[in-house]
Amino acid sequence: MADNRDTPGARPGIDSYPVEFTGTGGEYFRVWIVNVLLSVVTLGFYTPFARRRTAQYFYGHTLVADSPLEFTAQQRKMVIGFVLLVALYAAFKLASQTGQDTVASLMLLGGAVLAPYFWGSAMRFRFNATRWRGVRLQFTAGWGEVYRASWPLFLLALAWVASFLLAAALVPADLSPAARAAAQGPILVGTSLAALAVTVWCLMRLEYNYKSLMVLRGRIGGQPGRWKPVFGDFVRIWLATVGVFLLTLAVVAAVIAAALGGSFAMLPRLRGAGLLAILFVVAMVLGTMLLLFLASAPARAYREARIFQLVWNNIGASQVARFRCTLQARRYVGLRIRNLLLTLATLGFWRPFAVVSEYRMKTESVTLHVKGGLDQLAGQLAREEQGLGDAIADAVGLGLVG
Repeated sequence: MADNRDTPGARPGIDSYPVEFTGTGGEYFRVWIVNVLLSVVTLGFYTPFARRRTAQYFYGHTLVADSPLEFTAQQRKMVIGFVLLVALYAAFKLASQTGQDTVASLMLLGGAVLAPYFWGSAMRFRFNATRWRGVRLQFTAGWGEVYRASWPLFLLALAWVASFLLAAALVPADLSPAARAAAQGPILVGTSLAALAVTVWCLMRLEYNYKSLMVLRGRIGGQPGRWKPVFGDFVRIWLATVGVFLLTLAVVAAVIAAALGGSFAMLPRLRGAGLLAILFVVAMVLGTMLLLFLASAPARAYREARIFQLVWNNIGASQVARFRCTLQARRYVGLRIRNLLLTLATLGFWRPFAVVSEYRMKTESVTLHVKGGLDQLAGQLAREEQGLGDAIADAVGLGLVG
């Protein structure tokens, strides 16, 4: 239902509709456990069916202006896409494990070239399979636009190729193999660090390019998307994420140092303990790896929340609808850490409850603001889709799903 009273800055003639999620962890657990069991029994080939069931559950329980979203993807297309992906991966593994390095390299190169096509096809599939009040979403970007937006991906690949070639070129060829390897090591570390810096910058730019293209070339009933963020907004979030990661890493490092200090003190007592000593060392290594993994969780959750808030606070549909988001990064990070610990403690069985709670927090932080009334908007979208939808689909090939 529309609600203007609790919305800051609400203006006359603009109705606000908080997005709702009506699903529960218990309900989704039943969907999740069936998906997991059938995927195991079928050696993973149930995956496309599991994905469709999961999407239908979350879409069907997400209410936008009291109307649920619909996921209408054809199961046959999802199965064909999955089988094709499995076949390509199997062919690559076979080529790499049988010594066909040239074939494997060509397949990797082909995969890099086709990556933007796969992304564009996935966006067309996702948009075209989404409906609200009978009106479908569309992704109308042409392949030229998709590939132009993907230029950071090619720069990233070029940076790593250049780093290895440069490391090899800077080492004299007349050295013995051992001396050459020793000399090449520090150079390779330096060029790899430079390539890593380029990689981070390219990932920031690629994320910005893809998200802006999704919104600007997205359509609902013929209405174009509206996009306000600039690349600098993404850079600031990524830099803040690095800060959160370094802070968390410092705390985890202190915990590891304290734990290992006490553990090393116990090592002399374990001399001659045989199997017990081995198990102790293995436990130390696994515990350290787990803590390092946990160190990245707050940073990843922080970045996810900040990007979500930035995007949903700055997008809309033409001049008739816009969104506002009140998601708090601190609360989302706390929820992610809690869910991660509970998932580990329950050997993974908390996972569906974690997914639902995080999805709920993000979804219910979004409010739709509509100018001129919801019925007028829905009628306008339906009329424009009837006039433009098929023509746009034919023009950009929305019926082709890669």
